[in-house]
Amino acid sequence: MELVVQSRVVAGKKSSLLRAKGLIPGIIYGRHLDSAISVAFPKNEFLKLYKKAGTSTVVDVTWGADQMVLIHDIQVDHITNNLLHVDFLAVKADEEVSAQVPVVLVWESPLVKGGEWRIDLLRDSITVTALPRKLPHEISLDISKIITLDDGIFVRDLDLWEGVTVDEDGELPIVVAVEIESWEEEVSTATTTDATTTDTTT
Repeated sequence: MELVVQSRVVAGKKSSLLRAKGLIPGIIYGRHLDSAISVAFPKNEFLKLYKKAGTSTVVDVTWGADQMVLIHDIQVDHITNNLLHVDFLAVKADEEVSAQVPVVLVWESPLVKGGEWRIDLLRDSITVTALPRKLPHEISLDISKIITLDDGIFVRDLDLWEGVTVDEDGELPIVVAVEIESWEEEVSTATTTDATTTDTTT
């Protein structure tokens, strides 16, 4: 995947001038770079690329020079939801890097068919370490194997390919089955407790 960018001189409040032209300001940084590189790039092109790459797929950034990067951080206006700025982490092909990889649930658990149980995703991403081009784009979990309440999926159950190391505690749960009635009671109790606490403190 490739993103063509241009060098950027405008910074700070003047970055709004770039956004008015459909460009987004960004910065490329990394341990092997002498200094950070300020860039700008077309908003629409970036959004298309981000949908495909996410935060764990290598992107080749070009602006007269080439640099391998990961999309590291995205700043969004919480009111307008407009994209404001993007941080790119420069990486080297022969050096391992850590990244958060999204978790995706596939298939369906037999438990949910009766309507009495629900499947909860407790961790929507997992941190792994690998060479940049070996990083998984996503981690798919087959929940059709969850047929009893004891069949949750834990970090230790992840089966990733050679060269990819999981940087999470193996005992952490990723997916669990929950009884819907029990879950609704817990939510109701928590809501009642919060309301009572609020009344007491006002």
